[in-house]
Amino acid sequence: MSLSKALKRKIDSECRTYKEEWKQRYAFILPAFINAKPTCLICNEAVAVCKEYNIRRHHETKHGQFKNAYPPGTEVRTNKIKALEAGYAHSNKILVRSFTEQQRVTSASLKAAWVLTRRNKPFTDAEVFKEVMVAVLEELATDKSMDGVIASVKQMPLSARSASRRIESLSDDVRGSNMSGLSQANYFSVAIDESTDNTDISQMCIYVRYFEVEELIKQHALPFEKINLIVTDGAPAMVGCHRGLVARLKEIAPQIHALHCLIHQSVLCARLSGELKSVMDKWMRVINFVRGASSTQHRLFRQLVAESEACYEDLLLHNDVCWLSKGKALERFCALLDQVKIFLRMSKMRASDDHLAFLEGEMSISNIAFLTDIFGHLSQLNLQLQGRGKTIVDLIEKMDSFTRKLELFQSDLASGRLLHFATLKSQGGGRVTGIMTEFLEKLRDNFQSRFRDYCVPREIVGFVRDPLSTRSEEFSSLAKTTMSSLDEATLQLELIDFQSSSLVRDAFSAHSVEDFWIGCSEEYMGIKKLALYVLTKFPSTYTCESSFSSMNAIKTHERTRLTNASLENCSRIKVTSLSPDIHKIVTEGRSHFSH
Repeated sequence: MSLSKALKRKIDSECRTYKEEWKQRYAFILPAFINAKPTCLICNEAVAVCKEYNIRRHHETKHGQFKNAYPPGTEVRTNKIKALEAGYAHSNKILVRSFTEQQRVTSASLKAAWVLTRRNKPFTDAEVFKEVMVAVLEELATDKSMDGVIASVKQMPLSARSASRRIESLSDDVRGSNMSGLSQANYFSVAIDESTDNTDISQMCIYVRYFEVEELIKQHALPFEKINLIVTDGAPAMVGCHRGLVARLKEIAPQIHALHCLIHQSVLCARLSGELKSVMDKWMRVINFVRGASSTQHRLFRQLVAESEACYEDLLLHNDVCWLSKGKALERFCALLDQVKIFLRMSKMRASDDHLAFLEGEMSISNIAFLTDIFGHLSQLNLQLQGRGKTIVDLIEKMDSFTRKLELFQSDLASGRLLHFATLKSQGGGRVTGIMTEFLEKLRDNFQSRFRDYCVPREIVGFVRDPLSTRSEEFSSLAKTTMSSLDEATLQLELIDFQSSSLVRDAFSAHSVEDFWIGCSEEYMGIKKLALYVLTKFPSTYTCESSFSSMNAIKTHERTRLTNASLENCSRIKVTSLSPDIHKIVTEGRSHFSH
């Protein structure tokens, strides 16, 4: 066993590249196709191993008289080899043409599989895709010039099994590109979340910024010391003290920091209690009564709304899982409040009287109007926090800004002007209660307490956003705390040079924060390293949440037999920002040509 391994290492380490000089010396060429072997121009035989010894032995053993008839270095020998090469090219012209066309067909099928997967289409749609292409081309073809293209399309392998293999090849290429980039990165952050698909199979999504978890990192030899932050949704399975994912990873790499998704935290800050929660529950029962009591009742309500020419066509259902649904559902309800009251008066069902009595109460409407306004502001914040390209710097700024806005909302509510509570002023009669002011005060306190610590000092965040107004003495010690590998003395000197440079000031004003730091000169390596270290950190699990939406669009109730491996490949292709190297996949022969 050890002998075979040693021999394999020896063979792999030998240099076996074809040399152009062998054509004149031994009349050997290397054909230009996949896995080609050195071929003799005289007898058209191929040598199994591309080594000069093997080629020379073949030439001297089988064509020993060739050098006498055509002496080396003469014009006669050169002309003879040119003639042999031309004859070989002519005899293989048809074979080469057929092979390259086969490559083009494979490349086309890979691109078709990529497009279909990016659009969440099942594997079986690939054959339909081919039928559509053939039908369109046959209809558009006015002469026989398109016959070759139509024939190539018909030869394109796009069966469900072929599409599955193509998608696997594309997914492997994208994953290879990801792992290659990670292996070269100085550090990266990880966003992790877990959900279940339509068949109740648990699926974990892992994003890295520059998939299960500990095993994957070990499998691809990704060093734990490069992970600067792990972002989770705060579930016990993720942040549990003993068996949680973060705790298990910290046993291996104690330097890893963990962050509860900032978007999740902002939603938790606005949890209702007491009378406002009771009002919200009753409001939800009214909507469920109008929309869900029976299909006939819902249809009659929609007809009533259409006849009244209201600005909306229907009420919206609220779902706690959907971050924005509460604010939108409240806004729609207030816009259709008159139609809801008319419908409840017309309804003959017993529960309608209770719901109507609730909506006739002045305080109930005031509370609903207040909730509409405040959850409208929270929805705007939520939208500002969402996005694949958001950095922790962006989200901290938005959180700080909203905390200051809450102070403004408090003073606006106390003054009775209600500039930021339009619904409360117009539909709630401008009635401000102690419950409203108490909720706003509690909301502000929740934001201040939850977002006091972001695992990155605010001064460092401020430096990344505006590096020209930071003092070197205070900054360097905080930077050293954030990144222990930095040299504090060197950092102070770099910062002075950095802030004194007119080129830096011009570049900073002309580019976005990310582009500025990526293009920052290597002369300020310590400062650049710190800024990229901060910008690398994930602020939320938004990317994971959006990927689960893509997963559910892929594994629908009609595709419940989709295997986990196929789901992983399809999901990777759907959400990736990378493009596969299709030419490399084809030339390496990683995709079979046949079905």
